[in-house]
Amino acid sequence: YRDSVRDFWRAEEGTLPEFASRLTGSSDLYQGDFRRPRAGVNFVTAHDGFTLRDLVSYNDKHNEANGEDNRDGESHNRSWNSGAEGDTDDPAVLALRARQQRNLLTTLLISQGVPMISHGDEIGRTQHGNNNAYCQDNETSWTDWNLTAEQQDLLDFTKRLITLRREHPVFRRRRFLRGHDRDAAPGTAELTWLRPDGREMADDDWRRGDAHAVAVHLNGDAISEPDAFGNAVRDDSFLVLLNAHWEQVAFTLPEAAYGENWQAVVDTAAAAGAPGAAHAAGETVKVEARSTRVLMRAPGPDAGDR
Repeated sequence: YRDSVRDFWRAEEGTLPEFASRLTGSSDLYQGDFRRPRAGVNFVTAHDGFTLRDLVSYNDKHNEANGEDNRDGESHNRSWNSGAEGDTDDPAVLALRARQQRNLLTTLLISQGVPMISHGDEIGRTQHGNNNAYCQDNETSWTDWNLTAEQQDLLDFTKRLITLRREHPVFRRRRFLRGHDRDAAPGTAELTWLRPDGREMADDDWRRGDAHAVAVHLNGDAISEPDAFGNAVRDDSFLVLLNAHWEQVAFTLPEAAYGENWQAVVDTAAAAGAPGAAHAAGETVKVEARSTRVLMRAPGPDAGDR
């Protein structure tokens, strides 16, 4: 999970198929021996390695303070410094780093499985490039809760994601998603992967090494398993627009069978991920470079209680 998510958001070639598997609970790893999505603990960072902020701020480890001539710690971190190594005053680099942190947190908290957030990542904690701070019982590894405005924005954003996940079982499936029947009517499957032009992904689309943008429809009306008490589960439906490309991508929302109207509930292009405008089926939605937009289907007159 960690490696494929990091690689997707670095826009590495050929990462989309595995990224899709990890986002949907890694059934290729767990389903064969009858385990469920909760068998997988998903994380992007942990106590070892870069913090989330450092993951998007450094290409290389900087462990000189450990006294081992920078030989300790992992050297292949699948990180990207967003255009400058370490501390910088460049506003474009700083904005991209903040957006990438929001992208990684969003991916983690909408993925099937159990999410794990490393302490301090929700406020952008940095170890200044030290990815092996085992001997740093000092400001390097401590968490400073005197937050800057940027850190408060990231904390508020993380809270919004946690609330979204808690309130919507479509992101917390108890069983793996069933395979998509290509003969099924549009918009009826549990999950549908879509190209930026709004059409369903075909086999050839998955083989494209340069594919860095994709949408996924999560159908809250088609959840197949009951809840812990045996009751049917029904939820809102969501469209997640993922753009790891270095340029803006125009997504065409799918036909009305998927949903006639959509409301943005998360937009990582905004400083605090604040909700955006409403959109209609077939509308073109421009998703900024290296950003994610989560849309929730607006309830119609026949939606009932959810």
